[in-house]
Amino acid sequence: MALSRSRQVSAPSSDATAARPELFDEAFQKRLALLSLVTKRISRGLQRAERRSITTGAGIEFADHRVYSAGDDYRHIDWNAYARVGRLLVRMYEQPADLTVHLLLDHSASMGFGQPPKLDYAKQLVAALAYIGLRELDRVAITAFSGRKLQHSALARGRHNVFGIFDFLNELSAAGTTDLGGAMQAFTAQRKTKGMAILVSDLYDPAGFEHAIDALRYARFETHVLQVVDAAEWQPDFRGDLELYDAETSATRVVTVTPSLIARYTAARRNAQERLRAYCAAKHVSLFPLQTSVKAEDALLRVLRPGGLLR
Repeated sequence: MALSRSRQVSAPSSDATAARPELFDEAFQKRLALLSLVTKRISRGLQRAERRSITTGAGIEFADHRVYSAGDDYRHIDWNAYARVGRLLVRMYEQPADLTVHLLLDHSASMGFGQPPKLDYAKQLVAALAYIGLRELDRVAITAFSGRKLQHSALARGRHNVFGIFDFLNELSAAGTTDLGGAMQAFTAQRKTKGMAILVSDLYDPAGFEHAIDALRYARFETHVLQVVDAAEWQPDFRGDLELYDAETSATRVVTVTPSLIARYTAARRNAQERLRAYCAAKHVSLFPLQTSVKAEDALLRVLRPGGLLR
């Protein structure tokens, strides 16, 4: 039993279970209004969006030139530029394009660990990313998963739909097991609209994370991973004789936690994290490890924006 998936036995209080954290306040909302999602690929849609792509030919707004290549439509050559510089240049224009953003939220039992619970923190991140996408007139949908069971929100556009997103998130609780690969295979089979897929999870799956990432990539989703962890999972301060409880399998184990055991656990955790980092880098998947001790607002502004997911 991995220590990072375990906890000391304690019954959750009814007050804590009933509490519904505020997803973000008005001040945070104003800062979110300055952000937008950055995508490598734009999927065409029939409705207008604020996001723009640069294409050849007629468009809304002139953007730039590029050198003429064999096969380009001669009607798009800028003859005035040719008269000035003596080179064949093709006009490039900005055109409206839209993006579909799929936010994939793990709400298995392991996400209930921590102070604050990882699921509450993940909900804040998902709510913020959904708001950013809706404000940009992107199409946004949330898929919550536990095991292979999926729950989908409606595909929404426009920030007036953010309240429906809040209602969807507030109904979720941490329960069930983790099957990342099975859940992502089910998701790609059900969701045919391609676009950006942002996986938000602690990634604690005994079968590994690889199958989940590969399922999204093979289905041609632009994949990003937000790994949500509690500081106690990475740097546990447990000592002495403990009975550890696995929230997902209900298995228990009595262990004596010594400094040498903590050192072995820490080394194993670092190796696992390096394997995750290397795998995502090799597959060109953005990875953002996020500790719940860092405010969600700071994670967005100081991690996701410098990391290239937001601008």
